[in-house]
Amino acid sequence: MSTITVDRLTKIYPVAVKEAGFKGTVTHFFKRAYRQVKAVQDVSFQIEPGEVVGFLGANGAGKTTTLKMLTGLIHPSSGKVTVAGQVPFDRRSTFLRKITLVMGQKQQLIWDLPAADSFKINAAVYGISDRTLQARVGELSEMLSLEGKLNQPVRKLSLGERMKAELLAALLHQPEVLFLDEPTLGLDVNAQVAVREFLKEYNDRYNATVLLTSHYMADITALCERVLMIHQGQLIYDGSLDGLVDRFSPCREIKVEFNRTYTKAELSAYGELQEVDKQSARFLVQQEDLTHAIAKILAELQVADLSVTDPPIEEVIGRVFQAGAVN
Repeated sequence: MSTITVDRLTKIYPVAVKEAGFKGTVTHFFKRAYRQVKAVQDVSFQIEPGEVVGFLGANGAGKTTTLKMLTGLIHPSSGKVTVAGQVPFDRRSTFLRKITLVMGQKQQLIWDLPAADSFKINAAVYGISDRTLQARVGELSEMLSLEGKLNQPVRKLSLGERMKAELLAALLHQPEVLFLDEPTLGLDVNAQVAVREFLKEYNDRYNATVLLTSHYMADITALCERVLMIHQGQLIYDGSLDGLVDRFSPCREIKVEFNRTYTKAELSAYGELQEVDKQSARFLVQQEDLTHAIAKILAELQVADLSVTDPPIEEVIGRVFQAGAVN
């Protein structure tokens, strides 16, 4: 049985429309006109127990709205959702004990209190005994390298330490399903790596199901074998990361190191230039032109080394969003 089942999920918001100028302001005050905006349109997918799935989309694509419906924070306009065998919008206590939602730009820890005090409040909410609380805090703080930090006021922790403490608080009740919305937002590289390693270890240890949104593709590539892509409220891709590149990028990237320096003008005839740096360059070439492009580069330029790779996943996704909706 799937942990998460989403069937034709739709959310429509009424948005007020106001004409410009003083007359429009007065009219809007007494009689408002609205237009309907589809934030999410007929989205369907399933996620199996223990899967870690990336949820990709540009700002405003519908990711956070979808997460809010999956966690029961807002009701859908139409469609069906079940999470861990429950209907999220009913907000039953049995459902809330099975899930957690972590949003990188929001915090649940009390700023002026030690994190340990906030953990006690969470424990009381979820009915966790003192003995169990102590054991779980000990285990999770060790996994997160937070020993010795939990009795300091939250405001004195670094941003990375605060995010780790937020994760610890969110996982005290050992939820089956983790909804993570930008969990590494604003963190430095070392803190991002630490959070990724923790999430991977937590998933391995507890077989938790994870739906992760992030603008840092390193989060997605490190944790997810499968991704969902949403664009203008519609799901346009559901599959593997490799499949995403194959479907949306018919190009390959040629990386070349030269024995001498070339100008951009000299290199522009060999492919779509992505980058030129002293004696190296990156070209984007259509798959069907790849063999010809390589032969031309080797024959006409002074090449020290050449390699062919898929283009960076960030560039592929950026191209998809710039091109608009994809059939």
